[in-house]
Amino acid sequence: MSSITPRRVLKPENLAALIYLLRGERVLLSEHLAGLYSVPVKVLNQAVKRNINRFPDDFMFQLTPDESETIFRSRSQIVTLKRGENIKYLPYAFTEQGVAMLSSVLRSPRAVEVNIAIMRTFVQLRRLMDSNRDLARKIEALENRYDEQFATVFDAIKRLIADDDSRKTRPKRGIGFLG
Repeated sequence: MSSITPRRVLKPENLAALIYLLRGERVLLSEHLAGLYSVPVKVLNQAVKRNINRFPDDFMFQLTPDESETIFRSRSQIVTLKRGENIKYLPYAFTEQGVAMLSSVLRSPRAVEVNIAIMRTFVQLRRLMDSNRDLARKIEALENRYDEQFATVFDAIKRLIADDDSRKTRPKRGIGFLG
């Protein structure tokens, strides 16, 4: 179980660190959710399995060994596997919809409180991504505008260089009178 304190757990900035991008989806892992809900992972998984029809593939999926190894390798503070050891049970990943569905499966006041905080975190992440997209579009528009202006400047510089090169290649006239 996670050692996250209930006071810290409800802040979006703390929850955002637990969200991974897997298979193009933002997800929370079953072990983190169990820690947030203050239940053992086994209890969370049993509740999900009893209500498996509520969790289609776009709500929840089990990690592959490679995905799991990559995540656990990047989180060495959570688990350290010795050489030759494998993860016994592959964790489940819950999308935003899957987390929302968990609130109907886990009916404790704690589950409701945690789900509200998680939904707020997902909304905040979506807003942040949208503002980054807007910023990227504005930067691209500026680049395009300045590229056009700089293209004119670069064309003028190229003409000056070409004129200078053509002057250097012309035969020089001698100084003095031609007789």
